[in-house]
Amino acid sequence: MTTSSTGNRLLRRKEVESRTGKSRSAIYEGIRKGTFPAPVPIGGKSVAWLEEEVESWIANCVAARTASRKNLNN
Repeated sequence: MTTSSTGNRLLRRKEVESRTGKSRSAIYEGIRKGTFPAPVPIGGKSVAWLEEEVESWIANCVAARTASRKNLNN
């Protein structure tokens, strides 16, 4: 894992899979659909994801679940 000049950590795909529970194919499907953050190139054929963007995606999933539960209770 690498750190950018702003201090935001870069996550490789295996770490993104571990944090999100998504498979490789589901990650790339989400990118294609615009529902998951796109990776940034880090050299050669390598890419990584901004930790901040992945964490934000996770937080949005939790918020959507919470909102959905509130709607079910009303």
